[in-house]
Amino acid sequence: MIPISVLDLAPILEGSDATQALRNTLDLARHAEAWGYRRFWLAEHHSMPGIASAATSVLIGYVAGGTSTIRVGAGGIMLPNHSPLVIAEQFGTLESLYPGRVDLGLGRAPGSDPVTARALRRDLSTDPDEFPRDVAELMAYFQPAAPGQVVRAIPGEGLAVPIWILGSSLFGAQLAAAFGLPYAFASHFAPTHMMQAIQLYRERFRPSPQLERPYVMLGYNVFAADSDEEGQLLATSMQQAFVDLRRGQPTALKPPVAGYAENLSPPDAALLSQVLSCSAIGSPDTVRRALHAFIERTGADELILVSQIYDHAARLRSHRIAAEVLEALPPTP
Repeated sequence: MIPISVLDLAPILEGSDATQALRNTLDLARHAEAWGYRRFWLAEHHSMPGIASAATSVLIGYVAGGTSTIRVGAGGIMLPNHSPLVIAEQFGTLESLYPGRVDLGLGRAPGSDPVTARALRRDLSTDPDEFPRDVAELMAYFQPAAPGQVVRAIPGEGLAVPIWILGSSLFGAQLAAAFGLPYAFASHFAPTHMMQAIQLYRERFRPSPQLERPYVMLGYNVFAADSDEEGQLLATSMQQAFVDLRRGQPTALKPPVAGYAENLSPPDAALLSQVLSCSAIGSPDTVRRALHAFIERTGADELILVSQIYDHAARLRSHRIAAEVLEALPPTP
């Protein structure tokens, strides 16, 4: 059995608010811990009516404080939005509070639209293409301070905070390989280059003090329920969210709509079919077969599961089914 983790977007539901979304996030984390999930990650998004995890470091502290053993982290922090020193201080603080339980995944996308990105940074002079330099600077802050070093991350220096590189293209794969860091690929919404990125990362990986061998974690959507029909209905909330986002009209997570995909325009239907191809939707048997096939095809070292479901009880049920069916899978070669 390979490890499984949770990527939670702290969904704000239509008709509800961020307070309830954050309470649901903690409840899901507690259940995931009890069900044997390895880590619980939260993602930085801004100006999104349906996502409550904008202050990602704050939310990580809330979840870590409400759990006991599960690793909690960022999947990820969008580093171009921040000073590397600030992130080192934030995650140094988290690691000091919850030692041995904090992960730091780094991405180079803004996690927002260009207007919001400008509001976050006040200007766009920070070049996302300088991401490798920023990663190196951030990693240096976690090293013991050198003699005469003026700028120091306190808390932060000398702490072993695991750093991951996130990506949905070949750029992240090459960077993770060069730094010798674990690599998390966003196949749950951008699967186009997945196989090529995995191969590139494994071929070019150079061991580092953090990691001796390449380690790949893949995002995967799961909408598990008691029947195929129920799973397909649950998946329509995420389908609506994705189509609305691509139209430039992000909204709170909407209730499921029967037959939603069948009523889409051909371009929208094709978009959904492509971007959500890494998904298991349906009964436990259907989900088991899909997960097994995905693991065999990719050789993933770990899966991080996303269940963007409107009803919180159904979301819990989906993650529990996934945990149960993966326990029954034979180990990968």
